[in-house]
Amino acid sequence: MKLLDKLIEQAKNPNGILGSVMLKIMNKAHIEMNRWALEKIKVQEDAVILDVGCGGGKTLQLLSKLHTTAQVYGIDYSEQAVKDSIRANQAEVEVGKIHVQQASVTNIPFLESTFDIITAFQTHYFWTDMENSVKEIFRVLKKDGSFFIISEIYKINYHMKVYKTNDEMKHLYKEVGFNTVEFYEHPNRKWICIKGIK
Repeated sequence: MKLLDKLIEQAKNPNGILGSVMLKIMNKAHIEMNRWALEKIKVQEDAVILDVGCGGGKTLQLLSKLHTTAQVYGIDYSEQAVKDSIRANQAEVEVGKIHVQQASVTNIPFLESTFDIITAFQTHYFWTDMENSVKEIFRVLKKDGSFFIISEIYKINYHMKVYKTNDEMKHLYKEVGFNTVEFYEHPNRKWICIKGIK
């Protein structure tokens, strides 16, 4: 396997020491984009938030600090990511403010209409089944809840064969049942935030 393939595999499903290093790099590399996107997310008091593909846990940390009365949940396919997320947020995990578990986006282990807000930072281009992933997110999202996909545009173009364009994504969201779909692009950086409201 070529080095690039190994690195992509570690970004997709981090494991072991190399995976832990990759998670730390991603935490640092994505922080500015995450802050930019979080400005678009309005959170009511006592909101219940899910971060899908929580990686090294930095977004969970940001969500919890920005929204002190919210309950914040994270899921990740990678066992290593779950361990690192818990370690990065140990104090808040211990008091029950942040909850992290291993799970796939195609089988989210929560009841229907659990979450007010669901975020997916730099992860959706790795999902193997976009249609069922978005359906599953829709299932666990409350009525009037919001789902945000945040990504660097070049990663969408590199990794995705379909659902690369705003039109394709809007069609998918509408097909699944979202009432409103909005797109935000950073004026200077190649970042995109897609917001769907149920």
